[in-house]
Amino acid sequence: MSTPPAAPSAETPERLAFYERIGQKHLTPLWTSLAKLVTPEPVSGCQPAAWSFAEIRAAMIEAGALITAKEAERRVLILENPGLRGQSKITTDLYAGVQLVLPGEVAPAHRHSQSALRFVLEGDGAHTAVNGERTPMRYGDFIITPPMAWHDHGNETDQPMFWLDGLDIPIVQFLDASFSEHHDEEEQPIARPVGDAHARYGSNLLPVDQRPAAGASPVFTYPYARTRDALAQLARGQAWDPCHGLKMRYSNPVTGGYPMATIAAFIQLLPRGFQTARYRSTDATIFVAVEGRGKTRIGADFVVEWGPRDIFVVPSWKPVVHEASDEAVLFSFSDRPVQEALQLFREDRHSA
Repeated sequence: MSTPPAAPSAETPERLAFYERIGQKHLTPLWTSLAKLVTPEPVSGCQPAAWSFAEIRAAMIEAGALITAKEAERRVLILENPGLRGQSKITTDLYAGVQLVLPGEVAPAHRHSQSALRFVLEGDGAHTAVNGERTPMRYGDFIITPPMAWHDHGNETDQPMFWLDGLDIPIVQFLDASFSEHHDEEEQPIARPVGDAHARYGSNLLPVDQRPAAGASPVFTYPYARTRDALAQLARGQAWDPCHGLKMRYSNPVTGGYPMATIAAFIQLLPRGFQTARYRSTDATIFVAVEGRGKTRIGADFVVEWGPRDIFVVPSWKPVVHEASDEAVLFSFSDRPVQEALQLFREDRHSA
């Protein structure tokens, strides 16, 4: 075992005077802050937190009477982590919010450097358009918007549409790499029929000249109906992982990698009565309950009871245990692609 570093000795008047002098030249001593900069385990301001969709929905309906989608550009209520208030963050490097588009409204076309995902929480039949192709939005659908892709949303139904937005805004902000543009038209021109991306890239076929390339998936919509069918088929094998039940990651069909360079997304099935073994990982993760009911213990004493559409967050390196009262499905997303690319990702599994 390595020997822990010696505790710093008390500061002397001479040292304090030295720090003051060099501070005027924009210098500071590493030895006074090293222990906080390089920690034995992750230390984060991110806290376990949970949001009831019923409460979010009520607030969103109230917001819908106060401001239009066009006025707001995006009528969204941000899910702010209680340990990171005022920073528009749900984890230290990811953003999340719930968006509402009312019947007849359009969230106007724009594009930006930030990668985005949508996970549909309520409604059936509105649409998202991404780079000239529309896709319908239905409960449980997972939809991505790659960096600098034109996108807009419209609702031609007679019911409100709600979805969860997840973006890498804090990552892009940290890197000082944000750009955005507004389209000349409220809705972008549609150049391809619905389903074109799936037919071209998502049917075990690729265009003859397609070459694998880094970046976002060319398939931008992952319908829940297909995902749920896959989970049901896999569940027949009853290969339940003790830490995850049955957990799959969404993928880029061209590369096999993650759908986006900065955000990973997952779907998992928990059988009725199943309790996962304790698990922790370095990627702080946002969960959405899609089906069923249950509870999740995060760390030593934070317990959230969840049902469909409820949202909760597990900070980095906090132990998590899920317990499903009914057969349950959980969607989740995290910054795992970034951590894996930088060789930082770590997990800790317990078999019991």
